[in-house]
Amino acid sequence: MSKTFLALDIGEKRIGVARGDSNVKIAVPLSAIHVDGGEKNLLHKLLQQEMPAAVVVGWPRNSRGEPTAQTAYVQHVIEELAIEVPIIYQDESLTSVIAKERRGDSKQTRKSGQIDSEAASIILQDYLEETYGY
Repeated sequence: MSKTFLALDIGEKRIGVARGDSNVKIAVPLSAIHVDGGEKNLLHKLLQQEMPAAVVVGWPRNSRGEPTAQTAYVQHVIEELAIEVPIIYQDESLTSVIAKERRGDSKQTRKSGQIDSEAASIILQDYLEETYGY
């Protein structure tokens, strides 16, 4: 049976979102949600629509693999969201760099959230491949 997953790349300005499933094993960028006070409601609506088996969240660490201030921020946001499905933390090392290479690092791609949603899809793709194979 196929399981649907959502992925979040949580930032202070935007939250990148991606979707994928365990059968197809391809993560697809959705959109970015701007952090403006309404993000909690938008994420809960998305969760109701998609009904994922779990939410995969990018877990930031420094080059030595240690938590950072951004790690604490991500954890705080997840606690505030009170998501009622399992949360899976996935290493997000270099995902933003790869996303910028794929989408281009222009002012427009940053502002529109394309890089954030692409980063979320990379996080989810890594999880799907590690968990369900190629």
